Amino acid sequence: MKNMPGLDSAFAVTSKDDVKALYAKWASTYDAGFGQAQGYQVPREVVHAFLGAGGTGPVLDVGAGTGLVGEGLKATGVEPVDALDLSPDMIEVARVKDVYRTLTVGDLLADGVLPPDTYASVVSAGTFTLGHVGPEGLAPLLATAMSGGLLVISVNEQHYAAAGFAAAFDDLSSQITDRNDKMIRIFDDRAEAAHRDDLARLLTFRKV
Repeated sequence: MKNMPGLDSAFAVTSKDDVKALYAKWASTYDAGFGQAQGYQVPREVVHAFLGAGGTGPVLDVGAGTGLVGEGLKATGVEPVDALDLSPDMIEVARVKDVYRTLTVGDLLADGVLPPDTYASVVSAGTFTLGHVGPEGLAPLLATAMSGGLLVISVNEQHYAAAGFAAAFDDLSSQITDRNDKMIRIFDDRAEAAHRDDLARLLTFRKV
């Protein structure tokens, strides 16, 4: 925990209240103490995959956190980008960066949070991970995308296997096309040894 504050705790949360409490404590130090110090590279990989697949706005960044994906998208001229996150504290850090058109505090699994058939692209980095959102979050993302819309999400590989993402994607196979899976390291060599080789699955696909 000394070199990676909050990560093991993040994997251990079991409720939405736990998630909010964790990120309330973590928000102010997240970018420097985690994003930079640990070489957290998933947001960058999501942005690269989005651009490589020809992603366009409007974009919804789900689990936007402090806005690391939003910063990457803005730097490449992609707009507009909206943010959704469960943590009001993380959203407030993102708000200061001025990279989003709108910022919403909400639960992607709750009814009425995501407008249907609205976004040309949906992105998510780090939300589908241990202790956070499982495969039940895939359907709401598809529902808020336009027909033909691009989705780029990361899923912690351990979580992918344990939570049943493969079966969930099989169930949604009639709703998606052009799927591509790529394995990526979550952190670079700056990360502490215990997590330096942690993997995530980077999934790119389109809504039928």
